[in-house]
Amino acid sequence: MEEIIYLCLFAFMAGFIDSVVGGGGLIQVPALLVFLPGVPLPTVFGTGKFAGIAGTTAAMVKYVRSVQINYLAILPAAAAAFVCSFLGARALSHLDASLLKPLILVLLVLVAVYTFIKKDFGSLHAPKLTESKERLYGLLVGAAIGFYDGFFGPGTGSFLIFIFIGLFGFNFLAASAAAKVVNVATNLSALLYFAWNGHVLYEVAVPMAVCSIIGSQLGTRTALKRGVGFVRVLFLVVVTGIILKFAYDTYGSGGSDFAGLASTVQQWFGRKG
Repeated sequence: MEEIIYLCLFAFMAGFIDSVVGGGGLIQVPALLVFLPGVPLPTVFGTGKFAGIAGTTAAMVKYVRSVQINYLAILPAAAAAFVCSFLGARALSHLDASLLKPLILVLLVLVAVYTFIKKDFGSLHAPKLTESKERLYGLLVGAAIGFYDGFFGPGTGSFLIFIFIGLFGFNFLAASAAAKVVNVATNLSALLYFAWNGHVLYEVAVPMAVCSIIGSQLGTRTALKRGVGFVRVLFLVVVTGIILKFAYDTYGSGGSDFAGLASTVQQWFGRKG
């Protein structure tokens, strides 16, 4: 019971952060690993996905009611992300996910620097693509990000927000809303895989999901009330946190967290395949 209480607290915090700018997994997954020692890694991931998708879905519903969403671009992206997230997870049995870490680290640094330097980035909502290009780019973005989320994952929400702003011309609020729709699709794909194979601790996942929903509702309400400027600042804070985590895992003295996770998941998917 004590472990569940702590996990619910972390689920609340993860739901709040994730509802605004993504990155909730950086809070929730380490907490699960700490408070569920000895639990198989696929079960840790499955339990986390169950809690995470509850908060993400709640945030998505709140955004849909309050922010105008361009479904011509987002629905194709979500569909492609759903399929490619599953394919990305399966690819773990053939490729080494840890090899991506230096590349992702560089990309995240570029995202943070560009967002910091370009002060008006994401301040205006001015879609700049034709309808046909929105559908095409939506499919391409959904496929690429969906595959990445299933294959590796960290930073997915931040990448989606950056792409929806830079490529589609959305502002931070609209990009956050769009990212939630795509995130629900990628998380659902992964959760179906884990749940089908019995890798969800429902006695832990259900109370965590409730707290994640509460956190996401508070986070979404705060983002809508405080506006684009608040989301931009929080985006920079979260991306900086992801960069520091990636840098430590890749080059730090104790940096084997994600490499170890990737290796274990690769072995598990290989056995399941």
